[in-house]
Amino acid sequence: MKPITLKEIADQLNISISTVSRALSDHPRISRTTKQAVQALAKELNFQPNPLAMNLRMQRTQTIGVIVPKISYAFYASAITGIEAIAIREGYNIVICQSNESYEQEVANIKSLLLSRVDGVIVSLAGETKQYDHFQEVLNRGVPLVFFNRVCPELPVSQVVIDNFSAAAQAVSSLIQHGYQRIGLLAGPSTIEISNERLRGYQQMLAQHQLPFDPSLVAHCDYSESDGYDQTVHLLQLPNPPNAIFAVSDRLAIAALQALRDRDIRIPEDIALVGFNNDPVTAVVSPPLTTIDQNPEQMGETAAHLLFQQLCDSKTDIEQVVLKTQLLERNSVKK
Repeated sequence: MKPITLKEIADQLNISISTVSRALSDHPRISRTTKQAVQALAKELNFQPNPLAMNLRMQRTQTIGVIVPKISYAFYASAITGIEAIAIREGYNIVICQSNESYEQEVANIKSLLLSRVDGVIVSLAGETKQYDHFQEVLNRGVPLVFFNRVCPELPVSQVVIDNFSAAAQAVSSLIQHGYQRIGLLAGPSTIEISNERLRGYQQMLAQHQLPFDPSLVAHCDYSESDGYDQTVHLLQLPNPPNAIFAVSDRLAIAALQALRDRDIRIPEDIALVGFNNDPVTAVVSPPLTTIDQNPEQMGETAAHLLFQQLCDSKTDIEQVVLKTQLLERNSVKK
């Protein structure tokens, strides 16, 4: 049997097809009487809506794009879980892309998503990205855009972040309060602003406690475990090595843990270790690692909320949401 169409319902009620479509989607501009008449006839005729056709009429694909540096980072996997939960609730699908920390790949991701006509984009910047023309193109096309975690300082868009400076300062302050004064830092790449903010938090807390800043204790590395391992070995080989290490990501902290174990250095008896992110593995390694919880799933949910606000109302104000962090003290620091 041939499916019932919107036109047949419109002809029987002597109204336009667009009015039928709006009535079926409970549009606020359609009167209650008209909605009831349309919905009753649709039920009587066993009308089955075609989601693809309806979306094309609305010029929407019910899809949003998400770009992250690497899906393998536990932080981004959790953030995607948060984004997806909100998207599903709103009746949307998500397309996940990873830049692999590459500017060129990020540009390609944006081009692909725009070609796919996604309704909105949520992004955490690649480590190499310093130019933002590809994101300006998103805005020029009227596509809602939200940044999270690693954000763009030059574009007027909503973003979700944490106070990286204060979170790092809290971690270092805790180490100092527990008696550690020579604290090594496994810093991230200097090209990534959140890594620099955590470095500044480290420096500020040393100054506040009147401890000297020793540049030799700062080891910049990428976020790979191999580099984290090598830079930990470098810190251990200093003439005056640290008695505590603060890593700006749990991925680096786990690499440091392995380097210490390989050299029979006890944690926390010989050296303390603190990470950043609250990667699930930090709670189950031995010893469990003290770390900063930055609520990645909540960050993803909040970013999605901001995007869907824009999809509902293009005149929504730009927002910067700063989420709270928490220092989780575990057994990798001697009390």
